Amino acid sequence: MNFALIFKFLVENLAREKIDFALMGGFALATAGVTRTTRDIDLLILSVDSPKIKDIMAAHKYKLIHESEDVLNFTSENFELGRVDFLLAHRQYTLAMLKGAREKSVLDGKFKVKVLRAEDQIGLKVQASSNDPKRVAQDMADVRALIEANRTNLNMETVREYFSLFKREKELDGILGEIEDVK
Repeated sequence: MNFALIFKFLVENLAREKIDFALMGGFALATAGVTRTTRDIDLLILSVDSPKIKDIMAAHKYKLIHESEDVLNFTSENFELGRVDFLLAHRQYTLAMLKGAREKSVLDGKFKVKVLRAEDQIGLKVQASSNDPKRVAQDMADVRALIEANRTNLNMETVREYFSLFKREKELDGILGEIEDVK
């Protein structure tokens, strides 16, 4: 997947259509000091913009592979254009996440886009791993790395609230305890 190519396409098209968005997921981790490989681009948008997104993606030969009230997943037969996933903000937490996103440089400064705060990236990883147990190992590794890389800047009340929503506070305590033991 050519991240620069697809990112340019997304930024230009979303700006032209005046679609508010924020980068999230594996690709966004780098803006919070965590590097790992990823195979797609994940964006948070307002759910009311999903018809525009479907039109944009279809016009560029992307295939809609999954749609729900919460997500749109697209893939392209062209390997360079790869996969793009959209989380649809329509609930209190995701609306607040989009509103709280801050502009950051990505792809070695080639683009400036809004990116979810580290706390909100953690919250989405807790949710994703709660919804799909197969994701727990990778998502909790990401959470731990996000906490380690951003410990002095994180709003831990917000992080704890996200864990609490899924009744996983003990898991957060374990992660924090492991991080303290390493220091």
